[in-house]
Amino acid sequence: MQRAMWRIEQLIGGVWGAGGEGGEFVVPDPATGTDVSTVPVATEAEVAKAVGAARDAAAAWAATDPAERAAALRRAADAVAAVAEDLAQATTAEMGKPLADARGGVAAGVDTLRQYAELAPLRGGRTLHGRRDSVDFMAPEPRGVVAVITPWNDPVAVACGLLGAALVTGNVVVFKPSERAPATGWLLARALDGELPAGVLSLLTGDGRVGAALAAQEVDVVAHVGSTATGRAIAAACARTGAKALLENGGSDPLVVDADVDPVWAAGQAAMGAFANAGQLCVAVERIYVHRAVADDFVSALVDLARAMRVGPGQDGETEIGPLVDRRHRDHVHGQVVAAAAEGARVLTGGAVPDGPGAFYPPTVVTDCTDQMVLVREETFGPVAPVLLVDSFSEALGRAACSPYGLAATVLTGSMSHAQRAWRELPVGTVKVNAVFGGAPGGAAQPRRGSGQGFGYGPELLDEFTTTKVVHLRPPANGHW
Repeated sequence: MQRAMWRIEQLIGGVWGAGGEGGEFVVPDPATGTDVSTVPVATEAEVAKAVGAARDAAAAWAATDPAERAAALRRAADAVAAVAEDLAQATTAEMGKPLADARGGVAAGVDTLRQYAELAPLRGGRTLHGRRDSVDFMAPEPRGVVAVITPWNDPVAVACGLLGAALVTGNVVVFKPSERAPATGWLLARALDGELPAGVLSLLTGDGRVGAALAAQEVDVVAHVGSTATGRAIAAACARTGAKALLENGGSDPLVVDADVDPVWAAGQAAMGAFANAGQLCVAVERIYVHRAVADDFVSALVDLARAMRVGPGQDGETEIGPLVDRRHRDHVHGQVVAAAAEGARVLTGGAVPDGPGAFYPPTVVTDCTDQMVLVREETFGPVAPVLLVDSFSEALGRAACSPYGLAATVLTGSMSHAQRAWRELPVGTVKVNAVFGGAPGGAAQPRRGSGQGFGYGPELLDEFTTTKVVHLRPPANGHW
C-alpha cells in the first residue's frame, strides 16, 4: 500500500514542533527500502530544555488527585484506540512486523493503559504500629521526572506499559522512542498528549546519542527496554546522577525439550518461539536443548516448519515472517550464523541472505551447535533456531542456566517433578512450562543479570515509579493539637 511519508515533530514543554536543530534523518521501510518517515534530531540543549520543562510541570501533576489522573489515562487509552490502525500501519512500515501482529501489539497497549487506569487509584501505603498517641504511616509518592526510552520491536505495547504506569502514578515523562520506530512513537505521543495537561509528556527523537543525553540528565528514573549494551550504559549514567534505572534488556532464552514429549508438538513450540516477529522478541527462543532420544524427529519437524513459513512484506496478509528491522541488523544475524558454520555447526535450512530489496532473512535451523558459539552465547534477535543435544534433563537445566542473561526460559516436559525442578533451578525472571508464550494477565517478572533489573509490566510496575515516605505524627508537649 502506498502511503505519504510521515514528518515527525517533537513535543517540548507542551509545544509541538519544538526543537530538532540537530538535523534530521529518514527511516526506510525494511520490506521495500522506500522512505517511511523524516525525523528531527534533538540537540543536547533541547534534551535539557525538555527535562527542565518536565520538571516545571511535575509538582502540579503530582498534586493531581489519583482518580483524576486515572480518568485522564482512560481518556488517553480511548484516544490511542481511535488511532489504532494508524499505529499498526506505522509499526509495519517502520520495522516490518506483519500487520495482524502489529494490530495485536496496539490492542495490547490499549489494554495496558486501561488496566493501569483502574489499578493505580487502588494502590496505597500502609499504617505502622507505634505509640498510642501517634500516627505512623508509609505513603507512596511520584518519583518526579521519568525518562522513557523504548525499543522498535513491539513499540506500542512496550511504550504504553512504561508511559501509562509512569503517568498514572503522578510522574511527568520525557519519551524517546527508538530511532527505528519514531513515527509510531510520535503517533502514540500525539494521542496521549491530547488528554494530558500541557508539559506532562514530552517527546524527543533521534538516535542513540539523544537517548544517552537524556539518560545523563538530572531525571529521577530512566526506564529502558532494549539491548543489554545500552542498558549497561544507562545504568552507569544513573549511578552518576542518582536516578533509578529500570531496565529490561536483552536475553538468550533457552528452550528445553525433555525426552517424554511429542517431538512434533515440541517443534511447533520451538518454531513459534524462535520465528515469531522474525525472532525480534526479548523473550524469543534463542537456544534449544533437546534430549537425544527425541532429537531426530524434533529436528526434522522443525526444519519442515521453517521451510513452510511464508516470508514477505508485513502488508501482505499471507505473510508469517516479515523482514528484519534493517540491513544492519540482518548483517548481525547472518554474521552469527556464518560464524557458527565456520566452527562446525550445520545449517539445515535458511542461513542465506536472499536477493532483492529489503532486509529479509529466512527461518534458519542450525544443528551441531556448542555452548561456546556466539550464536548460542549471545543474543541473536533473528529467526534462527540453534539446536544442542543433551543426554539428560539435568544436563539440559545446567547448560540452560549457564548464561550471562536471565530474562526467561521455557521447558517442555510431561514430568511434574521436572517442571518443579525447572522453575526452582533456572536463574531467570520468567519460567514457562509447556508453552513458549502465554500466561495470566497481570504477570510481572524481574529480569536478572545482563537482562536488566526491576519489574516489567504487571501491577508491580506501578510501584517501580513511586517512592515511599515514612511519616510519624505525634502531638506537641501539652498533648493537644
